[in-house]
Amino acid sequence: MSTLTATADAPRTAPTRPVYRVTGRRVLSSEWAKLWSLRSTWITLGLGLLFLVAFGLIAASRYKSLIGSPRMDQEFARSTAVSLSLFGTNFAQLALGVLGVLVTAGEYSTGMIRSTLAAVPRRLPVLWSKAAVFGLVALVVGTLGAFVAFLLGSRIVTGTPAAMGLSHAGALRSLLGAGLYLALVGVLGTALGALLRSVAGGISVLVATLMLIPGLISLLPSSWQDDISPYLPSNAGRAMFALTHDSTALTPLAGLLVLLAWTVLALTGAAYRLVRGDA
Repeated sequence: MSTLTATADAPRTAPTRPVYRVTGRRVLSSEWAKLWSLRSTWITLGLGLLFLVAFGLIAASRYKSLIGSPRMDQEFARSTAVSLSLFGTNFAQLALGVLGVLVTAGEYSTGMIRSTLAAVPRRLPVLWSKAAVFGLVALVVGTLGAFVAFLLGSRIVTGTPAAMGLSHAGALRSLLGAGLYLALVGVLGTALGALLRSVAGGISVLVATLMLIPGLISLLPSSWQDDISPYLPSNAGRAMFALTHDSTALTPLAGLLVLLAWTVLALTGAAYRLVRGDA
């Protein structure tokens, strides 16, 4: 009887649950898993790689077919294997930039950002992890596409004035610069998505920044263009992978620093709104 009473009166202890700490590595792992769980990631990265390689090969083939023809534009005639292979960069930047916007703004549109910030109350590690993960992925895709387009395109233009190899002065730097440029565009898209919290708004601002504003600047007087145009994100980025530079263009290092400044500015605005605003 005493044994039964003691057993009945004994306090019941709930099973202990393991305590999980929020660390930088775990936040990175979480963002990595979320990125690859989306079908849009695979589709958009595939399109970015396709644009970079396909348009580079099309440009090289077009150059080879028109070489020596009076129909060939003089500027196009001065092309090199590097510039031809990187012809698709303008199209690839849109694919990677749009995906960068979706990485952050997509969570706001679905409401998943609330769960993310509940798991990581400090908030800022979420933004840094998203930018780092997608920036790394965009860097790999952009660099891979640039090298594939160059290796295949250089075979097409063999025997023409545009022919060159990786050992040519500036060729390797240009290909690596193109990959880095696409990575920074992806991070810029990520920052705009977090800042505006709207997929449509982020994509609109991204397209305007990369394509529309440079076109509008070209309508200004030439003296104004020389002062403003080189410091736009897209023009600064092109300076990073251009094989040759004129007197109005930035050097590759200066172009990198300018594009980094734009990216840091967008990330700073996104971080401020993330910390100060509600999800």
